[in-house]
Amino acid sequence: MNTILYGRPPLVFDPPGAATQTSPLIPGSTPLESLAPGSVDEIMIYAPPGVLERRYTLALALKALKVGGRLDVMAPKDKGGSRLKKELEAFGVEIGETAKAHHRRCVVIKPEAMTGVDAAIEAGAPRLVEGLEAWSQPGVFAWDRIDGGSALLAQVLPPMKGAGADLGCGYGALATVVLRSPAVTALKLVDTDRRAVEAAKRNVEDPRASFDWADVRTLDEGGDLDFIVMNPPFHDGGAEDRRLGQAFIRKAAGMLKKGGVLWLVANRHLPYESELKDAFKRVTPVGDGGGYKLFEAVK
Repeated sequence: MNTILYGRPPLVFDPPGAATQTSPLIPGSTPLESLAPGSVDEIMIYAPPGVLERRYTLALALKALKVGGRLDVMAPKDKGGSRLKKELEAFGVEIGETAKAHHRRCVVIKPEAMTGVDAAIEAGAPRLVEGLEAWSQPGVFAWDRIDGGSALLAQVLPPMKGAGADLGCGYGALATVVLRSPAVTALKLVDTDRRAVEAAKRNVEDPRASFDWADVRTLDEGGDLDFIVMNPPFHDGGAEDRRLGQAFIRKAAGMLKKGGVLWLVANRHLPYESELKDAFKRVTPVGDGGGYKLFEAVK
């Protein structure tokens, strides 16, 4: 029997035996999209909260299952769990449902025939977003708009020069602005979301750009970069985790050379000032508005 486990950090499984871990948020894991139709015996999913992303994931799983294969899916009631049964029924399958500890769990045995699977996959697939004029995909952070924080940072950024990085690059909106400067020699785009990195590759067609599907917290600290730009995440598994942004700040300090500059935007309520002052020689507020604060920090 082959089993697929689909989870979002920090709910990362340690797959036993022949089980395979898959998630766009676990660098190096097998893409769910790569599974051949009708090839899997069992799939267990901790479902994502976004509607389009969740239906896309469920449809991909059902398509990958063999007839008679088992889908076991769970989600918090307030993050899609209360809608799981109805969403699965739309695929023409029978569901067994249980509730426990503020979660809903549904079990499906794949039938011979289903409905709406391909439509759900198409609705959640990568696309060129109208009005944004960029490739993105449901599930990516701010997937169908320019995030307000990144937009503010783009407005205050001076022309960058030398080699740098965009940590938590998303689909590449900020990187596009950075690369307008001819003095930039190289820019590494890093994100823990495979879908974001794949979209960025399509949006940032510049020979100076390189791309890395990785958790920023695990990157090597070469101490050789001239600049870093970032709008760091502060949610992990759907819950606010301020330690994420603080870890990004420490990592940026380790990656920059002496005199290197970090340009950072963050939500106003996040307590990053102390971390910045500990990691950098000079920290200068450069903007405040729309619920965001911006800093220039020199190593």
